Amino acid sequence: MRRTFALLTAVLATLALAPVATAEAATAARTGCGRPAPYRTGASTDTTLQSGGLSREYRVHLPASYNRFRPLPVVLSFHGHKRTSEYQEQLTGMSALNAIVVYPQGLIGTDGESAWEGAPYSAAADDVQFTRDLISTLERQLCVDSRRIYAAGKSNGGGFVGVLACRMPDRIAAFAPVSGAFYPQSGACNPPKRAPIIDFHGTADTTIPYTGNPAKGLPALPDWLAGWASRDRCRGSVSWSDGPVTYQHWLGCSLAHVKIDGLGHVWPSTKPNNDSATPTVIDATPIIWQFFLTHPLH
Repeated sequence: MRRTFALLTAVLATLALAPVATAEAATAARTGCGRPAPYRTGASTDTTLQSGGLSREYRVHLPASYNRFRPLPVVLSFHGHKRTSEYQEQLTGMSALNAIVVYPQGLIGTDGESAWEGAPYSAAADDVQFTRDLISTLERQLCVDSRRIYAAGKSNGGGFVGVLACRMPDRIAAFAPVSGAFYPQSGACNPPKRAPIIDFHGTADTTIPYTGNPAKGLPALPDWLAGWASRDRCRGSVSWSDGPVTYQHWLGCSLAHVKIDGLGHVWPSTKPNNDSATPTVIDATPIIWQFFLTHPLH
């Protein structure tokens, strides 16, 4: 499995549509650089901003290595239905990344539980605008590499990442839904540019079935991926398997899929996590991070 991870990393690097810039001056918007950070380094801070007339909550983790003169990537990590920003932080382990990691909090929806735009049970709020406002706030406050802003999410949060891929590929460089709930309430998807995506899903997911759920309008994963292959003008795909894991990537674009046989509605991790006490054969977080690193905005 380690050999396969190394091979996957190499393949992900080839998916980048442009070379990775090395000069910080070329990659970063510096509006927040040089300013004292309003958050503690090496820690997570809960805070709010105003968006659409509402007070919106989010959690920010600044790495201990944060330097106000050196731009860092930003990873937005969206929790699932009924979950919290704190749960998402613990679930993904993304706060260990050398990045500014932000865990937004969804609003209470029609079923009395937290949710994101695009689901039939979500609140009547503009979460896409909240995401835009959040990015703008981070760029003002922190030394952010504006070409390296990314979005990942689980379940309903993964579905919302799909919404962002449709509507914000001009601001967010790459997207990683895990067990994504791609409801039809998300609306039409007409992205202004190609959206690099890596997707994870287990075949034993009974919450968001791999084969879809017509009663809820949920697509089968192969159909959802085919839609993105068409939008991103891909040229066919290749795949290979290692045990229960099948890796698939499309040619001529930046679209990848990881299918895990027998995996339920969980964030893949080789250690027990909030979703499951049973380890998985792969870790989604480092694979996502490698994909993100090879995909700056261009």
